[in-house]
Amino acid sequence: MNRDLHSIRRDYQFDDLLEDQAGEDPLALFDAWLEKAIESDSNDPTAMTLSTVDADGAPHARIVLLKQRDESGFSFFTNYDSDKGEQLKQNNKACMTFFWPALSRQVRIQGKVEKVSREASETYFASRPRASQLAARTSQQSHVIENRGVLQAAFEKQEQDFENKDVPCPDNWGGYVLKPDSIEFWQGRPSRLHDRVCFSKSDTQWLRVRKAP
Repeated sequence: MNRDLHSIRRDYQFDDLLEDQAGEDPLALFDAWLEKAIESDSNDPTAMTLSTVDADGAPHARIVLLKQRDESGFSFFTNYDSDKGEQLKQNNKACMTFFWPALSRQVRIQGKVEKVSREASETYFASRPRASQLAARTSQQSHVIENRGVLQAAFEKQEQDFENKDVPCPDNWGGYVLKPDSIEFWQGRPSRLHDRVCFSKSDTQWLRVRKAP
């Protein structure tokens, strides 16, 4: 590449993230930041990088969508037989990273992941667009396929099989919930003197510290 990547930069001109603004509850702060991101950016504000580790200790990352944030944790849905599903089966520790460039904000959430209830998976699956339901039944996610035509033919077969019928949730498809034990909030600031306010779980309480950028 001939482009000068060194010169691509911007200065972040946003307000401080001070301790009194962060408060004592990182989940309440996350909810406020997510709401602001939704208001400020219509392009996938719930998108996050999900990082997992395989049996050999190699890291893997991909973009998924947050679908629920409640007292149980942070939930997303996928094929349990996918690469991420296999990695979570071997090591259920994971990290979620949200980045909202319009706000110069980033949140990193680490914790342990477990499957949501089958009822919760089926309820969410029923709320999805029909084409997304059919695609979930069609795709053997992360498995090698010969070409695009194979996938398209399998999708059309699912359309025929479930014409004028409800599409059932596949047994190997459902939700995961990450139960956080640490959450870091990053706010871009001028001169690269960014704010990093970090929370870690201790029993039932959250401990807050500030880290240098």
